[in-house]
Amino acid sequence: MTITLKEFAGWFAADPVLKITVILILGVVFVNGFTDAPNAIATCVSSGAMELGAAVRMAAVFNLAGILFMSFLSTGVAYSVYHMVDFGKDPEAALTGLCAAMTSIILWAAAAWCFGIPTSESHALLAGLSGAAFAIHGGPAGIHVAEWERVLIGLALSVAGGFVLGFLLSGVFGGSRRKALFGRAQVAGAAAMAFMHGAQDGQKFLGVFLLGIFLAGGEPDASAFVIPFWLKILCSLVMAAGTAAGGKRIIRTLGTDMVQLGKAQGFAADLAAALCLLLSTLSGIPVSTTHVKTAAMMGAGTRETAVGLNRRLAVEMLAAWALTFPGCGLIGYFTARFFMR
Repeated sequence: MTITLKEFAGWFAADPVLKITVILILGVVFVNGFTDAPNAIATCVSSGAMELGAAVRMAAVFNLAGILFMSFLSTGVAYSVYHMVDFGKDPEAALTGLCAAMTSIILWAAAAWCFGIPTSESHALLAGLSGAAFAIHGGPAGIHVAEWERVLIGLALSVAGGFVLGFLLSGVFGGSRRKALFGRAQVAGAAAMAFMHGAQDGQKFLGVFLLGIFLAGGEPDASAFVIPFWLKILCSLVMAAGTAAGGKRIIRTLGTDMVQLGKAQGFAADLAAALCLLLSTLSGIPVSTTHVKTAAMMGAGTRETAVGLNRRLAVEMLAAWALTFPGCGLIGYFTARFFMR
């Protein structure tokens, strides 16, 4: 099942319900670019390897490449998100739940951005969907436990892997005498991170976008879907616009306030995070690019020097991450209840 751009444009112009659904979903994609995508370029910008404007343009190109390439190679992440919850057989109620979940993500991310804390829209997405599904069913019947188990395992392994790899690779590259090479290497590392951000987060929102389209059309079950090319372009452009609009604040939090990495350590963090994201994406496990990249930077910063990591800020970030699941889940639940009324 799929939809052409011409069909979508005509339907969008005529259907106010679809308009609201699409605007909310694109709002979440924009917020993802606002808060998640800057992680990919944080180290190369803060170390001076690239200017912010050039880094944003580069990230936009490689985000798109990641969405296009990985969606041809594997759509496992999109399918995992699509099957995370069941909103039931009533398309109207299901669409209400989906819109409530999107609203909860926007509210949560906006609050986090005000404090300059990079939260995970990936996990906010899963929490918001689950909270809304809980409200629709009046209980946990709509939550697929098996998919949640994969997410939690992926969260633990990807964060631990990012930290350990960042620590180890920082030791390998930090001892190199050819420091000048790492400025160019950091650009390549940031490009790899942007590519994997598109591969991971782009797939998540492609799945949600198609779910919203089918629900707006009265189709509660569209498990066999084909992601159209025009949708990949649209999501990548909106994500890039979000990065350009709000990325500087998150970049400063990660690359200056939390830990200041040199070019060699920054490349180590980028490479470590990209490798972890690649393994997760090929396995079809939705993980957080924010968590993986931040953990890799923490690992590299810990190896570099005992005072290289701002531990107070790191603890604040970990607390924000821990609160994302219950916080965004509750917002999704109460927003769905409000919309249902």
